[in-house]
Amino acid sequence: MGKLRRAVRQIHAVDDGKNVKNVKNAKSGGASPVHPLARLLVTVFYILTVVSFGKYDFWGLAGMGLYLVATGIGEEISVRGMPGRLLPVLLLAGMAGIANPFLDRAVLWRAGGFVVTGGMVSLLTLLLKAGFCVSASYFLIMKTGMEGVCYSLRRLHVPKELVTVLLLIYRYLMVLLKEAERMMQAYKLRAPGQKGIHGKAWGAFVGQLLLRSMDRAETVYESMLLRGYHGEFAGQSHGWGKGASLGYLFLWAAVFAGLRLFPVFQMTGNLLLGMW
Repeated sequence: MGKLRRAVRQIHAVDDGKNVKNVKNAKSGGASPVHPLARLLVTVFYILTVVSFGKYDFWGLAGMGLYLVATGIGEEISVRGMPGRLLPVLLLAGMAGIANPFLDRAVLWRAGGFVVTGGMVSLLTLLLKAGFCVSASYFLIMKTGMEGVCYSLRRLHVPKELVTVLLLIYRYLMVLLKEAERMMQAYKLRAPGQKGIHGKAWGAFVGQLLLRSMDRAETVYESMLLRGYHGEFAGQSHGWGKGASLGYLFLWAAVFAGLRLFPVFQMTGNLLLGMW
């Protein structure tokens, strides 16, 4: 029950407050002068740069963390709870690369009596790539909201059918969680002394959850159509080429290119390992 409520609150936190203001007021002098499209492009460039690093280039990849640190501090994004959100992704990436230390035993560094093999470095690099990509996507959602992301995708001429599916999945996820919370509350009231849902009731519970969610989702979609939604974001501003947005885009693109082409952090890391 508590987990469902926390999930609903976390989704609401993306839509409420300054996140929505950043989307609506990006071109009207609101909370953020940077347009959502510029943020989306920067995030795409960042992810492409992160995945372009080699499997042994751990120190060079570590330099890409500058973007996350600068964005988190400059944009005042709360990172509370980030470890919990990253844990499933890191576990999945760890499972994908868990065999690397056993298959790749080539010695890369020797630090005293400790030997660092290629498999160890490749596993750490894989985990770091996964964490950086998910963190960058999280920062994007927190600053623009899902509507801002979908609007930016339409500005990039992504088919409106795909954008609509993405937006409806997000909306219907909220409907599903709320319906599950209501049904859990009703079940707990009918079985106050029982911990969890009895195994015999799971079939009926899941079936009712599906039917109730479908009914609510249809109401949500009809409400969107009545408010004028037809795959486009008519209420959003279409111009984005002002100084703040373009400066934000070109500045970070230059920083990413510099970190990729001039491995300052890699040379520093190798120097520290050599001294050790």
